[in-house]
Amino acid sequence: MKASQQRKLLRWMHILLSIPIIGFIYGPVSQIPVAVIFVRWAFVPAVTLSGFWMWKGQVLKKWWKKAVNSRQSIPK
Repeated sequence: MKASQQRKLLRWMHILLSIPIIGFIYGPVSQIPVAVIFVRWAFVPAVTLSGFWMWKGQVLKKWWKKAVNSRQSIPK
């Protein structure tokens, strides 16, 4: 998958998973107990993680590559 396709997919996932959160805040979703559980424990963490990934993903990738390369260069 190309980097541009990956960014586009991540943006759309972020937008689509935000819709239930908006419904929870402004709509009647907060009245449905099952929906409240899904919003709090599935949608909010997914949107948060995707937002952080879009914001600081390049730094995390660089750090991860550096950590993996340093572990491989250690003699056993």
